[in-house]
Amino acid sequence: MRSVLIIDDNPGVGEALSLLLSLQDISTLYAASPEAGLALLAREPVDLVIQDMNFTADTTSGEEGVALFRALRARCPDLPVILLTAWTRLESAVELVKAGAADYLAKPWDDRKLLATVENLLELAQSNRDLQNQRQERQARREALAARIDLDGLVFASDAMLATLELAAQVARTELPVLVSGPNGSGKEKVAAIVHANSARRGGPFVALNCGALPADLIEAELFGAESGAFTGAHKAREGRFEAANGGTLFLDEIGTLPLAGQVKLLRVLETGRFERLGSSRTRESNLRIISATNADLKAMVAQGSFREDLYYRLNVFELRLPALAQRRDDILALARHFLAGAKAQLSDAATDALLAHAWPGNVRELKNVMARAALLVGEGPWITPAHLGLQAPSADAAAPPRSLDEPSREAVLAALSQQGGVVSRAAQQLGLSRQALYRRMERYGLSDGLGKDA
Repeated sequence: MRSVLIIDDNPGVGEALSLLLSLQDISTLYAASPEAGLALLAREPVDLVIQDMNFTADTTSGEEGVALFRALRARCPDLPVILLTAWTRLESAVELVKAGAADYLAKPWDDRKLLATVENLLELAQSNRDLQNQRQERQARREALAARIDLDGLVFASDAMLATLELAAQVARTELPVLVSGPNGSGKEKVAAIVHANSARRGGPFVALNCGALPADLIEAELFGAESGAFTGAHKAREGRFEAANGGTLFLDEIGTLPLAGQVKLLRVLETGRFERLGSSRTRESNLRIISATNADLKAMVAQGSFREDLYYRLNVFELRLPALAQRRDDILALARHFLAGAKAQLSDAATDALLAHAWPGNVRELKNVMARAALLVGEGPWITPAHLGLQAPSADAAAPPRSLDEPSREAVLAALSQQGGVVSRAAQQLGLSRQALYRRMERYGLSDGLGKDA
């Protein structure tokens, strides 16, 4: 049951508030002094505090009320506090709202306004608790995953990557062929390396071949090897990737670029486990696992006749889909700071906002290059700014990039400002942001002209 602590030296106020709140199924605790209130808070968990500001005969100083608020904030920084005051001059109460108080109400209060304020704050507190619980659960899952498998140095913070890596950990224990799909620069080879590092073949080699980087007439020699004189320029025998990966894993990147002739030969080897070097009649065998990757829609290529259906099903026994960086925006800052490791400079708030606002068409590879550029340009400076990043500002008609689940939308910001009478500090508290962060989002959403006020 929801619980509110009332701290007021007037028992009549305590009784009135307790009765009013009980009609909304809200339980209450009452303390007649700051000391008693703090003692109660140490023993009993509550969801909200309503505190008086005047505990002395001098009704204009409010020193004890200010001291009580600061003590509450020190003990429970996230506990919402409503200030009650009978003052006609409210400067100190306003200052405390700027310092983090949820709201202030004048005595005598309006029952409907007080109840609405309490209900909103209790709902917000519950939402914050739910969000915190979700974050803790995700953190626990990340820590459990990191303790269970070798992540090969991969940095991530998003739920999307956590889910993908949990699947990678499962399939790593098998011998199934794996297809890693996702856009260019999203980290497909890194995920393939993680599957290998956590498989029974981790003691064997991890051999990578980019199929898209090879001329069509060299693919067979690269895959299966060639004897001396097998083709012009073949001055000595060389082993192919199938031989080099024996006992380990062969990673075939950009598998969708493999020509049809190469697809036929690859399929035969996958079916039989046997192959011959180019220019040799000797049959060889290789015991390996195939992991392939593509940024293309292989199913569509099958329908078009540019990729063999039988090879597609051979390779795609288990698919790991890597989302674009724009779809896992919680990873952006974690990766950016990782790429800055060792640099003296830190990201400014404006640079952070610029990174989060960018669409990242080049994914993780683009972000890595941007941070390398910023580290070079900032030199010995302490702060990286948007100018160091060199990101193109989004055009007015460009589609807005996806937001982090924790980032409020324009509509949410407008609603919070409206509900809080335009008071930025209270709207920021409702949204779970700092006042400065809310101002930055207001500016980003074009809401900075006349909508918000400090108090």
